[in-house]
Amino acid sequence: MTTINKKNVLNLVQVNAPYGNAWKQQYNFTTSSAGVFTDSDLATAVQSADVVRLGVLPAGLTLHDALVIRSDAFTASTTASIGFAYVDGVDVTAQAQDAAYFASALATDATGVTRKTGVKAPLALPKDAYLILTIGGAAHASAGVLDVVVEGIWTGLPSAIPA
Repeated sequence: MTTINKKNVLNLVQVNAPYGNAWKQQYNFTTSSAGVFTDSDLATAVQSADVVRLGVLPAGLTLHDALVIRSDAFTASTTASIGFAYVDGVDVTAQAQDAAYFASALATDATGVTRKTGVKAPLALPKDAYLILTIGGAAHASAGVLDVVVEGIWTGLPSAIPA
């Protein structure tokens, strides 16, 4: 298993919600015809069990939903689980990191649009977390495009989140 980072992953945080506290952010995963994540420093194809960090979900964000758009199908038999893991690598018992918070084993070998498939309660992030794809099924060996639009409410600084 390899952890793959989107280029400048820590500099892509959007924490403002200029017209209230509703929050949406789009994250992209695109592979080349060889299955390489085009916006990463890795020069090899994405493999099954790899974890891809697409961006950062800011501390103080209450996660509600995600829209997953597969506009160009990936290699046959590929899947992805979509969730989050804390940037500092330390779990929080009350709001445990979850690699499949938004989706589990979602087929990526066909185009389509899917909302959050996991029936999980809204969760307030006490600290910054990576939005992650955990690759399943086959290794990537073709071009594909997947966008994840995460929706939530930004409640501000983590100290404002109830324990």
